[in-house]
Amino acid sequence: MRRDVFQAIADPTRREIINLLSTETLNLNAVAENFEISRPAISKHIKILTECGLITINQEGRERFCSANLQNLKEVANWVEQYEAFWNSKLDNLDKYLSKK
Repeated sequence: MRRDVFQAIADPTRREIINLLSTETLNLNAVAENFEISRPAISKHIKILTECGLITINQEGRERFCSANLQNLKEVANWVEQYEAFWNSKLDNLDKYLSKK
């Protein structure tokens, strides 16, 4: 299944995992300790984030360490920026219209 960044950030748990990993690299158990859901559920979230390219996993001995790859969020930022410009233009026009009255 092809996953994209928008699908990854749609879930609040995945957003929190990204936030957690944005400041430090953690092993899978350390990530799971920050949540009140099962380790297999965290593993599924990690898998989706990996498929979307938002985190990378590096094997070091028996441990698997996760780190954030925040550059892939640029796609989301670009999309939001497009609509921000659109709505700012609409609100500016509304302000001009209301100022005339």
